[in-house]
Amino acid sequence: MILSDLIRALMPAIAAFVIGIAATPVLTHYLYLHKAWKKKPGKRALDGTTAEVFNGLHREHEVRAPRMGGIVVWGSVLTSALVLKTLALLQPHSIFGTLDFTTRSQTWIPLAALLVGAVVGLADDLLTIGERGEGLRLRVRLVFVGVLALVIGVWFYDKLDVTAINIPFSAPLEIGWLVVPFFILLSLGLFASGVIDGIDGLSGGVFASIFASYAIIAFAQGQTDLAAFCAAIVGGLLAFLWFNVPPARFYMSDTGTMALTLALAVVAFMTDSLGGGFGITVLPIVGGILVVTVASNILQIFWKKAFGRKLLRVAPLHHHFEAIGWPGYKVTMRYWIISIILAFAGVILALAAIS
Repeated sequence: MILSDLIRALMPAIAAFVIGIAATPVLTHYLYLHKAWKKKPGKRALDGTTAEVFNGLHREHEVRAPRMGGIVVWGSVLTSALVLKTLALLQPHSIFGTLDFTTRSQTWIPLAALLVGAVVGLADDLLTIGERGEGLRLRVRLVFVGVLALVIGVWFYDKLDVTAINIPFSAPLEIGWLVVPFFILLSLGLFASGVIDGIDGLSGGVFASIFASYAIIAFAQGQTDLAAFCAAIVGGLLAFLWFNVPPARFYMSDTGTMALTLALAVVAFMTDSLGGGFGITVLPIVGGILVVTVASNILQIFWKKAFGRKLLRVAPLHHHFEAIGWPGYKVTMRYWIISIILAFAGVILALAAIS
């Protein structure tokens, strides 16, 4: 039984990886053919001023490397889900009959979050590579994320009766209807962490370790379909990384980061009280790199307003390390190492608390 469930959880990862590897050369050919990169170099800082340090580091790469590499990730996941579902329908009594992981109880909501985030991010990327070089305004993206999070939060509360957050080695924290605004805040916080996409290979490796952790946690809870969904994302991310390691063929950009962060918020909730686990509590540990990324941005803004100068050479933190002389690949490798260690720590805590 355990072996068959393990196969069900891992096959989507293999399928997504193979699909991603096969499709990426076609996608990159199209992106390069149509020059799907920013036409005007340069980026604004968090306070609206010109980000001189960042622009000095990445100005040339921004107008040479295509955006929308995130299509590889979510496209591989959705295609693998469709392929495995089709095989299950055609061969219901074979091994393929057990590989469909698109179930209403476990994966419809995270799949919907992934798809909506991907579409909104794709719209932003398409506007960014236009002649004006300006994507969707931040407030517009925040509204999209907030509305989607509101709908999903209400679904969790009203349809799935989620009213508490599980705390390791303690009683659940009952918050009632506040679970809805809590989910909105969690989604917005994770959306803000999307700025982790900025150095070749960085975001792909960090997100891969996070979703691998949740695949293990969901599997331990008996949520095999949700584990398969997370594993499929890992497969798609590994295919993306194959072409995104330095020198990167493309950027993940918003169509990837928005899809992944919104899906991650849902997965964290699904592996909490619904799964009898601690998916929300361990998120700051498993996603520690994302927490540090958002915190560095907040601190940079606060420091500049409070003291009239910057705390970091440039925010978020990974660009600060570049600015003080670390090569991009060194930042990426060290972030990967830390992310893997945090992933192990989060999984150990989650498994120990439910044992």
